Amino acid sequence: MHTELRAQINKTRGVSFLSGSLTTNVRSEVSGVSARVYKNGVYGFSSTAEYDDEAVTAVLSAATDNAVFMDKRAGKKSPPLPDVEAGRTVRAVSENDPIQKEYIDFAGALDAYIAKNCPGLSGRGVSVRADSMEKLLCVSQGHDAHVILPRCYVYLRLTADTPAGVPVELFVPVGGKGTFDTVFSDPALLYPKVDELYEKLMQKREGVYPTAGEKTCIISGELTGMLAHEAVGHTVEADLVLGGSVAAHNLGKTVASPLVTMVDFAHTCLGAPTPLPIYVDDEGTPAKDAVLIQDGVLTGYMNSRQTAQHFGMEPTGNARAYLFSDEPLIRMRNTAIVPGTSKLEDMIASVEDGYYFIDTNNGQADTTGEFMFGVCMGYEIKNGKLGKALLDTTISGVAFDMLKTVDMVGDTISWSSSGFCGKKQPMPVGLGGPAIRCKITVGGR
Repeated sequence: MHTELRAQINKTRGVSFLSGSLTTNVRSEVSGVSARVYKNGVYGFSSTAEYDDEAVTAVLSAATDNAVFMDKRAGKKSPPLPDVEAGRTVRAVSENDPIQKEYIDFAGALDAYIAKNCPGLSGRGVSVRADSMEKLLCVSQGHDAHVILPRCYVYLRLTADTPAGVPVELFVPVGGKGTFDTVFSDPALLYPKVDELYEKLMQKREGVYPTAGEKTCIISGELTGMLAHEAVGHTVEADLVLGGSVAAHNLGKTVASPLVTMVDFAHTCLGAPTPLPIYVDDEGTPAKDAVLIQDGVLTGYMNSRQTAQHFGMEPTGNARAYLFSDEPLIRMRNTAIVPGTSKLEDMIASVEDGYYFIDTNNGQADTTGEFMFGVCMGYEIKNGKLGKALLDTTISGVAFDMLKTVDMVGDTISWSSSGFCGKKQPMPVGLGGPAIRCKITVGGR
């Protein structure tokens, strides 16, 4: 039997101002221990919110009993899980925990700057959010680990009215991995980001709607990352492949342009740390990059140990759990399309009549690869030059069809890691990519 024992603490800190009023002020911690035992193709699981030696003994005993019970009734007589490298991973740095007043003062200073320097707004919002997951993991075969994954973001939201009285809004997250005190030192350092967001909003309030239909477009690295995660990434998570996703019958087939390579990076990309580095997963598997699409060909899936055994693939460390009381699921880590060789200015210059889409405010996709994303910022492209800003619109398509139209890939990568993926459990993830030129269906007014 394979056994996993995990103790975990999740921390959340949050402050929000809405048009000058403090509307959110929260601090929370959730902690406990869990155990999971594998036997003949089935798992037994147990968890408790206690965090002591007695709790450890209890969850190990209950998980073992549950595994034996499940084996008697649903055992699949499967072989043992594939072996992975044994060892120990420690990625735990000391965490400072600033008092709540520091969050309030920081957000309040940003709100005051917006109120003074951004005239003509109908609304403004500033939020500061910090969260972290600390895990102690002990496994019967694999890597024991002590890891802490903290991140902190400031979210800026500005609203204004068009001349016709229609409200328009822009939103931007700023931040990254680390605790509040290491990511942010002075609110004045974010004033240029406020100014940039305000300038874009003023352009947007004078903007136009795009013309509906299939268009040649440039989509930014942020949107490329959203596409990689939502429309492609979920289809190649092995549990969803087993459930019948579009990737189930496309392994080894061409699903994109030869210019497209897509990887779920573990902790390092192109020699630099990823926004949310994962060094070991919650099954004790050392994290390695999972190459999903290579030169346009679908080459692999993201796996747990169990699905890697089923598909005859190598486990790469994709099994992650959000709370101590959650069982690990196959999850993305830092999913991105790899940069190419094109300069953004050359990509824009190559478009006679199309659009440059920059930011998204929502999106959805299903396991067929069909997607629709809301676009909240973009520009016309006329004769190779940027034109008027765009009002809110949508882009849509089928990922494996759209990716085949990619004929230019930018040479720099942009990352986003400010949100959560919502596959049964929330999970912090990173997503990214370069700008790409492609044909895509654009919504109109």
